[in-house]
Amino acid sequence: MRHTMRVYVCIAAAAMFLAARPGDASAVQEGGKAPLFSLKGLDGKVYSLASMEKSPMLVLYFFDASSRPSQEGLLSLDGIAKRYRKADLTVWGVTASAMPKAQDFVNRTRPGFPVLLDTAGVGDAYGARQILPSVYILGPGLKVLDVIQGGGKSMAVMLTRLAERKLQQKDTDLAMALGDAAAKTGPGGEKALAVKGYAALKAGRVDQAEKTFAELARGKGKAEVLGKEGLAAVYAHRGETDKAFELASQVERMAPERGYAHVVKADVLYARNKKSEAMKEYEAATKKPDTDMFQKALAYNKLGRLHASVKDYKTSRELYEKAVTLDPYYVEAMANKGLAYEKEGRWDKALDAYREGQATGVRDDWTRILAARAMEMMEYQKDEKRRERVDRLVKELSQRFREQKRAPAREDTWTSPPMVLGFVDFQEQGMLSERDGMSIVLTAQLAENLKASGRVKVVDRVLLDRLLEELNLGSSELADGDTALRLGRVLAARVLATGSIVNLGGGAVVTMRLLDTETTSVAKVITLRLPTGAPDQQDVFKLNRQILETLVREYPLRAYVVEVKGDEVMINLGSDQGVVQGTRFEVLEEGPQIEFKGRKLKGTPKVVGVLEVVRVEPGLSWCRVISSDRPLAREDKIVEKAPQALGKG
Repeated sequence: MRHTMRVYVCIAAAAMFLAARPGDASAVQEGGKAPLFSLKGLDGKVYSLASMEKSPMLVLYFFDASSRPSQEGLLSLDGIAKRYRKADLTVWGVTASAMPKAQDFVNRTRPGFPVLLDTAGVGDAYGARQILPSVYILGPGLKVLDVIQGGGKSMAVMLTRLAERKLQQKDTDLAMALGDAAAKTGPGGEKALAVKGYAALKAGRVDQAEKTFAELARGKGKAEVLGKEGLAAVYAHRGETDKAFELASQVERMAPERGYAHVVKADVLYARNKKSEAMKEYEAATKKPDTDMFQKALAYNKLGRLHASVKDYKTSRELYEKAVTLDPYYVEAMANKGLAYEKEGRWDKALDAYREGQATGVRDDWTRILAARAMEMMEYQKDEKRRERVDRLVKELSQRFREQKRAPAREDTWTSPPMVLGFVDFQEQGMLSERDGMSIVLTAQLAENLKASGRVKVVDRVLLDRLLEELNLGSSELADGDTALRLGRVLAARVLATGSIVNLGGGAVVTMRLLDTETTSVAKVITLRLPTGAPDQQDVFKLNRQILETLVREYPLRAYVVEVKGDEVMINLGSDQGVVQGTRFEVLEEGPQIEFKGRKLKGTPKVVGVLEVVRVEPGLSWCRVISSDRPLAREDKIVEKAPQALGKG
């Protein structure tokens, strides 16, 4: 998502505000909604807070235009903004200073924003008259996330808090810049440097994160604690779990009030399949008083995931909501809450949770895909005729599965049927990821891409889910290869895609097996590393390409010549079977039989012509003759010629 830097300083000339009393310093508090106002600028424009309702973040900065200490934080933000123009940062400054002083401020500092003047008590409404600067960080829906008042050390607090919020938004470059600026404002910058380190780790810059935390760890007191705590996170990210656990335990002894060390220990314990012990550590992290917002939110989220894994969905949702209270940009927790509703069949509530995630302004394909899936399920629930069709089919298929019956055999064994592929949820292993439902999202993305190719039909997810529910088959049963193959056969799926997702500290590894349901052989094993731990569009493209290449190579389309008219040849395959314009076929002629020791062996087929598809309809296609060694005839066998781009595999 391309961000545009927007820094506005609003010094009010006229103001209208609601829900606040002049002089009441407690009118604006963290967790409440900011009072609305409209400010007319010296440039003649009107800036309305109501228009920012859907803005992901807005910083209101109240300052004195004649006081340099009051301006320092604002000028720091402006300087950072000018260096990181692609970042998304909106700052409105408000001053009650006289117009000449405000104009002088602009002339001296040349800020990248319009100048406005407060003459109607907006500062009073916000409790920002006596103490300047006063800073209010507003989140989605104009919720007041943070209130920081005063200069000096408060400026470092403001920059650090803003760095944390940008880290929550996954704007890691700006988070690092803000953390670095906060650390340089004076003593006590340990927390700011720690935020900078976690932002680097979030961005995948592991070496940079390690350098930052190592520098902190060489300090004394809180700096050493924060540094070692961060290094434990780095080791866990790299998969060095023993070192991570040992260092986290050391931090716990040094600073028993710190919570994040418990998260690191819990992650390691979960990876070692000690889930009950991991749960205790996550719980401990939520109760420790000295835990940063994003760290405690992470602990609540992972604790929620553990409760969801044992079907305690109500508790899991409560924990996800606590995570979101601390981190209003935590789209992972919002999506997890939606999945907890899904598992109870409450699709409307699930959709609400996904839309909540979309409203944060954080770009997240995950919630987009889940929201589309929830909408599809809600439409399905409303479509009585479709439900009846699915129910009848599920009853028939479940009976076949229990009786171990295959779909009826085809009479024509040469002509290719439609290539049907079924996805079975992947097993998740390793550490506990922040996100639930990775298998659902990954397979949904792949299904969408494969269907768009026209070559592959994918088993309907609604049908598959209903069938699994009817058969009472969970992920553990589907991990058994025989069960998965039986399922694929009753669904008439020629290929079944299954596998595992191993969550590592720094990313994940997907291993996908394409199983032939007729021969029970493995057509292909595909392994892909996901650097961020969640599949992005490029990851999906790579997997999709490898699946298509395998299907074309291992299952080439086969057909018969139906009719020959000059240079135009009709064949008995069409769009239903995945034929597209430009597909090429080789015309085969049976080779002479070979006798060997009294046995007659089938000869190797000979290629006697090449066809290229020029028109496609359901069930039929027309080809032009590229080359031929003899006149083509009705019932000549043809087979798809694999594109050269696919290689030999």
